[in-house]
Amino acid sequence: MTTRWLTPEEQRAWRAYIAASQLLEDAIDRQLQQEAGMPHLFYSVLANLSDAPERRLRMTDLAEKLKITRSRLTYAVTRLERDGMVRREDCSWDKRSSLASLTDEGMAVLERTAPGHVETVRATLFDRLTPEQVGQLEAICTGIARGLQEEETGGAAEDVPWRRRSSPCSGGSEASP
Repeated sequence: MTTRWLTPEEQRAWRAYIAASQLLEDAIDRQLQQEAGMPHLFYSVLANLSDAPERRLRMTDLAEKLKITRSRLTYAVTRLERDGMVRREDCSWDKRSSLASLTDEGMAVLERTAPGHVETVRATLFDRLTPEQVGQLEAICTGIARGLQEEETGGAAEDVPWRRRSSPCSGGSEASP
């Protein structure tokens, strides 16, 4: 098997993507840390719960929406729960699952933080693009995400982060969140 090296154009595009994604995530994290004392992941948990019916989701569904491992979500929810922004509840229709529920305090933090977060996203990303580029960005990102997910790759259930289990040596729990 021969290595399919990147062309010079692909190499430039790859490096530009890496630089932009890391700088964008840093800018968003800095803003959220300054305004709310939380990283982007924690804000994303709150935002996704605020959009859910009754402001609650099964942990496995929340992990899928966030495209993260269940153990990473468990860590984030544990911290948010400690701070009174999220509450875990038993799931009445699936005894193997638990629900993450956004508290009134979590909703208040989200409402206070959202304007600054949106302004940061706008200033660091969308204000730098034309309307045509916004459409292209959506198409590109959607195509990449779709191609990486199980239904497009035909991969095993463990190929997507929200279905991965922590290895026993990593200290993660094998139980479903």
